[in-house]
Amino acid sequence: MRAYFAFTKKEFIENLRTYKLMIMIVVFLIFGVMSPLFAKFTPEILKAAGLDASALGVGTPTAIDSFAQFFKNVGQLGLLVLVIVFSGIMANELSKGTLINILTKGMRRSTVILSKFIMATVIWTVSYLLCLAVTYAYTAYYFTIENISNAFLAFSSMWLFGVLLIAIVILGGVLFKNVYGSLLLTGGIVVVMTIVNIAPKLQKYNPITLSSDNMQLIMAQKAASDFMPAVIICAVLTIVSVIASIMIFNKKQL
Repeated sequence: MRAYFAFTKKEFIENLRTYKLMIMIVVFLIFGVMSPLFAKFTPEILKAAGLDASALGVGTPTAIDSFAQFFKNVGQLGLLVLVIVFSGIMANELSKGTLINILTKGMRRSTVILSKFIMATVIWTVSYLLCLAVTYAYTAYYFTIENISNAFLAFSSMWLFGVLLIAIVILGGVLFKNVYGSLLLTGGIVVVMTIVNIAPKLQKYNPITLSSDNMQLIMAQKAASDFMPAVIICAVLTIVSVIASIMIFNKKQL
C-alpha cells in the first residue's frame, strides 16, 4: 500500500505540473456556466439576429432546456476533452521509458495501472461534479426545476461512461505505447458502439446510450430499468479493460 500511495502522489503532482487537472476543471466549469446561459438566452440571441425563435422550434426556455445543453456539451465536447487530456497517461510513460527505474525497484505493474486509472477517475469525477453543480445552481436561479425524473441515474450514467473511456484509453496506451494508438482504439470502440446503436433491439445494452439518451430518462420517456442493462455492461467493460491492461502490461517488455 505504501508503494501505491507514493506512486499515486507522484501521479497527482504530475497532473498538476502538466496542467491536466487545471484544464479539466476550467473546461468543465465553462461547460457548467454555458449550459444554462445558452438555454436562457438562445431566444434573445435569435431575436437579435432577426430570426423568429418560434418558427425555428425554440420556445420559452425551461430547466429541461438547460439540462439538455448540459448533456449535449458534456456528452460531446466534454468526453472528447477527457479522452484527449488522458490519451498519454500510459502511452507517454511507455514510449519514454520513464517507468523502467520504478519497476526495477520492485513496483508492481498492477499498481501502476490501478494508480493511473484511479487518479484519472478522481480528476474526471471532480471536474464532472463541479460542472454539474454549477449547471444546477444556474438552472435553479434562472428557471423553476420541476418534472425531473430519474435525475441521479441520468447524471451518473454520463459519469460512468466517462470512466469506461478512461479505462479504454489506458488499455490503448498499454497495447500500442503511443498516443495515436490510444486515441484510435478509444475512437474505434466509440464508432463501433455508435454503429451498433442503429439496431433498436441492441440499444438498451449499448453503453453509449449512457451519454446520449439521458434526456429521455429525465423526461420520463425511458424508465430506469431501460438503462440498467447498459449500466451493467458499461461497468463490466470498465473492469475488463482495467484487468486486460494489467495482464498485458505484466507480459510487456519495456
